[in-house]
Amino acid sequence: MPKFAANLTMLFTELPFMDRFAAAKAAGFDAVEYLFPYAYSPQDLVQALHTHGLQQVLHNLPAGDWDAGERGIACHPDRVAEFRDGVGQAISYATTLACPQVNCLVGKLPSGVDPANAHRTLIANLQYAAARLQAAGIRLLIEPINTFDIPGFFLSRTDQAAAILDEVGGDNLFIQYDIYHAQRMEGELANTLQKQLARIGHIQLADNPGRHEPGTGEINYPWLFQHIDALGYTGWIGCEYKPATSTEVGLGWLQQLGQ
Repeated sequence: MPKFAANLTMLFTELPFMDRFAAAKAAGFDAVEYLFPYAYSPQDLVQALHTHGLQQVLHNLPAGDWDAGERGIACHPDRVAEFRDGVGQAISYATTLACPQVNCLVGKLPSGVDPANAHRTLIANLQYAAARLQAAGIRLLIEPINTFDIPGFFLSRTDQAAAILDEVGGDNLFIQYDIYHAQRMEGELANTLQKQLARIGHIQLADNPGRHEPGTGEINYPWLFQHIDALGYTGWIGCEYKPATSTEVGLGWLQQLGQ
């Protein structure tokens, strides 16, 4: 059975953020991920990880003004310097947290920007980030996100992500395959996972519709977990979903798997 990491941005939101580490461990998780660490002291985060015996498996690069609706700046031609500063900040945190990989949210196509220019900017930024991260021993991920939830997001399909990997080059750039986003945009989960497995560095999950826990929607997660196992995936699967009620009540799917 796959290994599951608690996404502390989405789960245990009944608690203050720094209390969610203990809650994740008590619920049976051995690893955590979350969107951004930058509002917290890296030393405090390390202490929380060590106190509760947890591994940090993922966080994102800085993604612009999140509260204002920005969802990444990697494709913004006028924000290149800011993006590159964020790479350095991410490396500092990931190194301190012993986090082996970071995700780049590429962002929404800016108003008035030619898509070809946005694409060139994205490729150059990813080449820069991949090289910096490789020197630090950290993998870089890019994540296709559905355009129903985030209209205008510049990277929305798995085949588009694979083509970007080819164009950027380097051996530390991978796809973050979010099952929920993939189901909304393209379906074909089993075949896509099989086709792209070597290029998938991390998987995340949520059911559809609603982005709630497995078992609340249309995706046959028990079968899909067996398929992922049969393919030989050995990485973590991040539980990045919105509990339909409370986090603990919603973990019944995990208990049924014997986790």
